[in-house]
Amino acid sequence: MARKVTKAVFPVAGLGTRFLPATKSIPKEIMTLVDRPLIQYAIDEARAAGIKEFIFVTSRGKSALEDYFDHAPELETSLRKKGKDDLLEVLKDTNMDSGAIAYIRQHKALGLGHAVWCARRLISPNEPFAVLLPDDVIAAETPCLQQMTEAYEETGGCMVAAMEVPPEKASAYGLLKVSQDIGQKVKVAGMVEKPKPEDAPSNLAVIGRYILNNKVLQNLNKMKGGAGGEIQLTDAIAQEIEQGRDVWGYRFRGQRFDCGSKAGFLQATVAFGLSRPELQEEFSEYLNELISVQRAAQ
Repeated sequence: MARKVTKAVFPVAGLGTRFLPATKSIPKEIMTLVDRPLIQYAIDEARAAGIKEFIFVTSRGKSALEDYFDHAPELETSLRKKGKDDLLEVLKDTNMDSGAIAYIRQHKALGLGHAVWCARRLISPNEPFAVLLPDDVIAAETPCLQQMTEAYEETGGCMVAAMEVPPEKASAYGLLKVSQDIGQKVKVAGMVEKPKPEDAPSNLAVIGRYILNNKVLQNLNKMKGGAGGEIQLTDAIAQEIEQGRDVWGYRFRGQRFDCGSKAGFLQATVAFGLSRPELQEEFSEYLNELISVQRAAQ
């Protein structure tokens, strides 16, 4: 039986240039989806999967992200005096216990593989760890990483979240070459990062959730630039297959939103807004009216 996954790495060093000018002073990861920042969705998902230790790979200008997870005594005192216990309860989810969270700086933007490698000294030799990309927000009845950790306890090895994408969009992802399809799980025979359409091994794409072992970090030690000149995490995972170790893809149950793009962020805002009971009626009425007006104008 595989060892439990209790540690997670969150690569959050990106500049968020697709959201300028908002990200000139605000880290993209604390931009709000309805009323919670993107990073909170990732943290909640990790906690549901049993994660106890959180490693953030950050960069210059991310101090607001660090402050978000700190206690806010003045705010908490004010809410307590006003009897706003419901809001105090909401704040509990944003606080991290002392020692549960660590921050590592990535000084050069050399790719996702390099960001994960930066956390290497905080991960023990025989310790599995998760990687969550906050840009990928996944709406699911059972949180995606929890689905994966339950499957990982049976398989061991390395595991990546996977979903089928339209062939015309496949070249924007890391894609899996499948040797064995077992329903939710697939045995991976190879991985290709952002291939040309004619070189795509499948349309099964890697999404921003991973369960990895220390050997991947050792592979990253030797990595040079891959696709786009960056150090690619998928290349280091693919080396595990070449070295005869198991890599699994997991078809998660849920809907993934690419909140690293403006369109994906807007789609997520609509979907998550409509899923909230206190917003559903008013918001859906507004959207229906908007659609009616647009149709009338055509």
